[in-house]
Amino acid sequence: MQKNAPFEYKWVVAIIYVLGLFMEIMDTTIVNVAIPTLGREFNVHGAGIEWVVLGYLLSIAVWIPSSGWIGDRFGTKRTFLFALLMFTVASVLCGQAHSVGELIAFRILQGVGGGMLTPVGTAMLYRAFPQEERARASTVLIIPTVIAPALGPIIGGLLIDNLSWRWIFYVNVPIGIAGFIFGSLYLRESKEPTAGSFDIAGFLLAASGLASVLYAMSQGPDKGWASGEVLVTAVGGLVLLAAMVRVELRIKEPMLALRLYKDRMFRTSNMVNTFSYASFAAFLFMLPQFLQTLLGYSALKSGLTTFPQAVGIIVMSQFVGRMYHTIGPRRLVTLGLILVSASNIPYMFVTIGVNQWTIRGLMLIRGISMAFAFVPLQAATYARIAKPDTGRASAIYTTQRQASAAIGVALLSTIFISRRNSFGDASALHQLSAFHYAFAASIAMSLIGAIYAWIYIKDVDAAPTMQPRPRASKADA
Repeated sequence: MQKNAPFEYKWVVAIIYVLGLFMEIMDTTIVNVAIPTLGREFNVHGAGIEWVVLGYLLSIAVWIPSSGWIGDRFGTKRTFLFALLMFTVASVLCGQAHSVGELIAFRILQGVGGGMLTPVGTAMLYRAFPQEERARASTVLIIPTVIAPALGPIIGGLLIDNLSWRWIFYVNVPIGIAGFIFGSLYLRESKEPTAGSFDIAGFLLAASGLASVLYAMSQGPDKGWASGEVLVTAVGGLVLLAAMVRVELRIKEPMLALRLYKDRMFRTSNMVNTFSYASFAAFLFMLPQFLQTLLGYSALKSGLTTFPQAVGIIVMSQFVGRMYHTIGPRRLVTLGLILVSASNIPYMFVTIGVNQWTIRGLMLIRGISMAFAFVPLQAATYARIAKPDTGRASAIYTTQRQASAAIGVALLSTIFISRRNSFGDASALHQLSAFHYAFAASIAMSLIGAIYAWIYIKDVDAAPTMQPRPRASKADA
């Protein structure tokens, strides 16, 4: 039975959103840190243990595109709580796994819940906050997005060193239970009568196409882009996605409402976010490799060294959220991505003897810069999207962001591996040079995003979200 919350409903949604996404995102980074330990535990290495990560990645690729329709059809509260419960139960099962096969199977089950949490949670959040408070909602969105991946390596290192690898999954359980109880009591159900029937063709084409492309992206840097396995899955995935686009544009109620790309603000924001998030995710993937392989940092020390970036984003986002209403997204996003590019330049010249406090200072500056891009993009993306379309729009946004991260990581990994292999040996100096080239590529991605933002973002399109927030709002019981 739903109860009245002691505070405004929009903050109920914000709390449950942060709890769910924090758990899901942190789990991903913790598991990445634990892969070597899991390999030793189950005496499995190489491709076998990689499927602990790949299985989850491909599972969420299947469920993200359909999450918007599922939330609209069955209700956002019911769908989000189901996803939260599924993720929590699967976490318990992962912690109980006695073989790598069991662990991979339970990770795939985790992906069912993880694939729905972000899109459905985002839709709930933007429906709960009025348009003039979208910038404020964006500062809420940032909390799990940047804090969770920053804390993941730290918590993972502590759990693995002091307890057991099983606790990297058990740590999700209290968060999941708290979120499920809180959501059951206070969330309101929301359905869309225009959801229509299930688009089976769109689901199969989107799920198989996206999973194939993401698989190719994950394998390409190591196995080579010319290998048969990578080529077949990449080309096959692109063909499936092309067929999906053709099908979705021809039916009345598609699973992925690609017609939303006709909206200039939605289309432009997603494109800029493709470059900015690709740069963010790829850099955050590459830097710990540099710190751990060349500088000899432990996973815990590496996590503590990169953590200032999250601090910078969280602190500055509070100020950017206020600037948004008067300055607008075009100048803020462009400035932010230029500053990100500038803050990355020193990484092209770092040496093996670089001081950890230098890295921490640069990460703080980088985080401050990222806030100027993240907050306006998230606030403006849905500015002209009608409330009934928010669920479908968030599914598209999340799908594109997931693909962007994969593309960014694949690109930087390929550049690093190609440069390292060109020397014929893997000496420390040659690896350092390879890292320099990879960091340069991340600069190029954010600069392209800045140029695109300056040319194509129009503040007039974001006008509904730029209205000054009312000084006081009535409690929404």
